[in-house]
Amino acid sequence: MKKMKQLMLLLLSIFLTLSIGNSFVYANDNVIDEKDGPTIVVLGERLSESQKEETRRLLKVDEEGEVKEIIVTGADAAKYINGDPNSNMYSSAKIKRLDKGEGIKVIQATPENITEVTDEMYANALLTAGIEDAEITVASPVRVTGHSALTGIFKAYEETGEELDTARLDVANQELDLSTKLAEEAGLNEDQVSQLMTEIKKAIAEQKPATKEEIQQIIEEQLKKLNIEIPDEYKQMLINLFEQMRNLNINFDELKGQLDKLTNVIKDKLGEVDPNVFVKIWNFIKDIFMAIVNFFVNLFS
Repeated sequence: MKKMKQLMLLLLSIFLTLSIGNSFVYANDNVIDEKDGPTIVVLGERLSESQKEETRRLLKVDEEGEVKEIIVTGADAAKYINGDPNSNMYSSAKIKRLDKGEGIKVIQATPENITEVTDEMYANALLTAGIEDAEITVASPVRVTGHSALTGIFKAYEETGEELDTARLDVANQELDLSTKLAEEAGLNEDQVSQLMTEIKKAIAEQKPATKEEIQQIIEEQLKKLNIEIPDEYKQMLINLFEQMRNLNINFDELKGQLDKLTNVIKDKLGEVDPNVFVKIWNFIKDIFMAIVNFFVNLFS
């Protein structure tokens, strides 16, 4: 009996080690994606030839099997986000389609050079614009705010034949502008801003407000829930922004799964832990242990 217990403990240790301690990643380099098409690389018009080459390196373009490269211009900023046609475009991006339900994943290859926009700000704005299930890498060889990358991403989708609602693109850009404004002027950090935006959208999906007053109530509720205080002028900006979204009939309920994924990323960055996580881990270990015990009891009975 003593030997059997020792064997059971040994098997349990091995099982837990294999289950929890290791992960395996298999990657196929330079394989052409026949399902989702080529990877799109968008380069800012103002980049010099040497900067373009450096940006391709930062975006790891050489690891892709098939690449379609396009240039984003000031005229594109005017077209997609009502921007200044004389804008200097430096921010660049690489866009890869993901399977349905995987969500938006944003990676900044040069976070030291993107001074205002965070991964989660990009992700939130892209969901508002109607872009889902994509891995987007943003890079710049020089210090920039990061706003022009959004224009490039919108252009990339149009280049692949996908129709995007221009009104949604405009309000998505307004969301990005307000997010950076809240972080710079209203006393919030970037992660608090992203969390607030995400939670407001989730509440809109659940409550389906029919009036501007109901939008205001949702915003007030989320500010209170997150223990965030901002001046009234910024509250009004939020109300106006989300009222525009309501008038566009953006269905955040359809995006709830992707918003939940974004919430988890933001919580991790803020250091929030699911209060039930340790209970879940303990229950998982107990279930494994009891399964092994029952196996050997049945084996030797």
